[in-house]
Amino acid sequence: MEAFWISLGVIFVAELGDKSQLMAMTFATRFKPWPVLAGITIATAVVHLFSVGLGGLIGDALPTTAIAIAAGIAFLGFALWTLRGDELSEAESQKAQRTTRNALIAVTVAFFLSELGDKTMLATITLATQHGWFGTWIGSTIGMVAADALAILVGRLLGRHLPEKVIRYGAAAAFALFGVLLLLEPLLT
Repeated sequence: MEAFWISLGVIFVAELGDKSQLMAMTFATRFKPWPVLAGITIATAVVHLFSVGLGGLIGDALPTTAIAIAAGIAFLGFALWTLRGDELSEAESQKAQRTTRNALIAVTVAFFLSELGDKTMLATITLATQHGWFGTWIGSTIGMVAADALAILVGRLLGRHLPEKVIRYGAAAAFALFGVLLLLEPLLT
């Protein structure tokens, strides 16, 4: 259960202000919310299942101290990445708005491709090196879908972005805190 809650919280925070959240908001201005949310859920479940599998293999192959140090450094890197921010290019935004084919397929494919190598995928791999795969998979999937559902809601109701700087700094601070705690863990045990 611990893996579920940690993964849900970390991935929810990681997703705030991410490019895929901006994509969710854009798709929500074009399509009904349920196909957008379903597409995000399908793509996220597949990518994060692969991520926890990879994280489990890495976790079994490395000693726990090395994993904790690598995870701490990774989370500090995620903090810096979050501070840098993500934006949709004009072409990406127009492509998301022009898509008129089946919304579910369009959203699923777009999210699957955008999540490969994204910070939420890397964070899920990192979490899976230290926690059970199933709880990490379900928690990370729900965390990402919840954050993107928030973007869909905002996209549908407000039609504009959340205050990006506040979200970016808050998410970066959370990643930095997780990183420092992971780096301190081997020293305290």
